[in-house]
Amino acid sequence: MKKFSLLFTALVLVFSAAQAQKKKAKNGKSTIFSKTVAETIRATNNNVVSNLDLSTGKMVFVVPVQSFQFKKRLMQKHFNQPRFMDSKQYPKIKYVGNITNLSAVNFKKDGKYNVNVSGNMTIRGTTKPMTATGTLTVEGGKVKGYSKFVVKNISAYGVGKPKYKSKKNNVAEDIECEVWVTYQ
Repeated sequence: MKKFSLLFTALVLVFSAAQAQKKKAKNGKSTIFSKTVAETIRATNNNVVSNLDLSTGKMVFVVPVQSFQFKKRLMQKHFNQPRFMDSKQYPKIKYVGNITNLSAVNFKKDGKYNVNVSGNMTIRGTTKPMTATGTLTVEGGKVKGYSKFVVKNISAYGVGKPKYKSKKNNVAEDIECEVWVTYQ
């Protein structure tokens, strides 16, 4: 029985150490910005969820499409319709990537660390490679992440295609994005 107790304690400690290497962020924030001659689009989403594995640098971000909030209700309605994001069929934007310079981050020491991330962005069921830069700030054991990046060629994801070839597109081809998360 004593051997079993020791084995059980060792397994719990190993499992706890592995879990400590994995952090989760709930209620992260994301913004999008697009400007064309026809329209300026700004929206905020406060329901971003992310996971970060401190030992491998693997990152996952999930952004619920219908959670984007616009100042104009009509703009929000159009954003969720099939011509744009089709949020009923494609309810989430997902990014899966890895910090490529993980050795530059010391998760045990407070500080601000520049990171490079490489992975795949999935929008409307279409997945494309994407790289970005950002920062991880370690403060008192918490890790905060920030990135400002551009999703290029948004129409390649099927977003905002004009109904007719002669019409101008209301959505810019490149969408500016920012994301903020605090990992627990």
